[in-house]
Amino acid sequence: MNASLQTDSASMHRYVQQLQLRNPHTAKTYRRILNGFLGFVAGHAEPLSVRVIQNWLHDRMTVCPLPVVEHDARLVDRFLDWMALTGAIQNNPLAELRRQSIHPTTAAIVRALLSPDYDSALEALRPPPRFASFLGTAMRDYIVLMRSVGRRYSTEEAGLLRFDRFLQSRPDLSGKPLSALVRAWTKADPTAEHAWRCNQIGRLLSRALRRTNPTIERIPFDSDLEKRARQLHRRPYIYSEEEVRLLLKTARGFPSPRSPLRPLTIFTMLALTYCAGLRLGEMIHLSLGDIHLSDGTIEIRDSKFFKSRRLPLSSSVMSALRCYLDARQQAGASSEPSSGLFWQQRTGGRYSYVSAGKLLRHVLRSAGLKPRPGRTGPRIHDLRHAFVVNRMLAWYREGINPQPLLPYLATYLGHKDINSTLVYLTITQELLQLAGERFRVFRVAVLGSPAGGAK
Repeated sequence: MNASLQTDSASMHRYVQQLQLRNPHTAKTYRRILNGFLGFVAGHAEPLSVRVIQNWLHDRMTVCPLPVVEHDARLVDRFLDWMALTGAIQNNPLAELRRQSIHPTTAAIVRALLSPDYDSALEALRPPPRFASFLGTAMRDYIVLMRSVGRRYSTEEAGLLRFDRFLQSRPDLSGKPLSALVRAWTKADPTAEHAWRCNQIGRLLSRALRRTNPTIERIPFDSDLEKRARQLHRRPYIYSEEEVRLLLKTARGFPSPRSPLRPLTIFTMLALTYCAGLRLGEMIHLSLGDIHLSDGTIEIRDSKFFKSRRLPLSSSVMSALRCYLDARQQAGASSEPSSGLFWQQRTGGRYSYVSAGKLLRHVLRSAGLKPRPGRTGPRIHDLRHAFVVNRMLAWYREGINPQPLLPYLATYLGHKDINSTLVYLTITQELLQLAGERFRVFRVAVLGSPAGGAK
């Protein structure tokens, strides 16, 4: 294995070349780092292993700070992944550590390997087993039951799993009443949001346990706690029509020399998200066969609450879709109905939820609508809120009473009832003025009629 790393420097050059790095200085830096790593490995008699990589990391730490070492390790990690993929080496030791620890980041593995007790540090990266606490079996059985009656139960499972991990770290709580367990979990994080989540999971678990043991106390609903938590939630940002046009313009001009299709892809993503009020997951899971150009509709399959729906789109949105589909075909994308609508030129597959979200957030920042750092400012999901508000505004401007149309809007959005739709109905100043004007006209009409008692 070492021989291939020592002698096949041509592989390293091919790897850097296929990255298609735009800046020649970046390519030079990549070659310098990878050459240094290959030279270090060549000086060891033993095959490439975790120990060899660990020694290389310690050697780098003598001349570079930790952030630089982490950066170099990421480059080496990707290079070794490529070498394993091409068959030049049997496997990537860093990738094996990631799989064993179920930790996605190279930086965490690097910090563990550099620690004095690296075995314990690597072990600490391993998550605890699922539902292994003294209440874990009851939690798992209840999740199985809920899914057997048609519930997805993914959010509830994630909450129960967090509680289970807490209980695994606190075996001293075994045998305590459920209310005491929830109080102890609540104290682990002083925020109102965490306390509310604890109350939700505690209520859910009390219902689950009472199925087999009616003596289990019932955790009451804390409305004050919910109110405090909701007050801290980020309020939806309602994009104006000018801001939506700015977003679309920014998307069309997005710099992407290595993926010429990407700007049009982002533009089409934003157009569908806003004009059809789609969730990000719904948009990403669209396949080529879900687009019906003949009748101007798209098919949303197996969305939230196991619901599917067919949505009619405006002629302008369908025109944008046709333009994108033509460019997609010219770029060499698959024409199979099951292939992803939004196709990546570099990977040949569909965009993932994470990659699409990062890309769209980058466009938000490029348009100047979202601050550069942190989880602040407008979100992509806020386009769905803007869709609802701007639809209501359009109805009011056209003199249409929106009340009887709310069930249709709920169906279009994929909601179970209009109560879910009302969550998206953020009251803006313009909406309040138009609603007030409609009520004024209605009042005048009523009071001015004989039935209204006018004299």
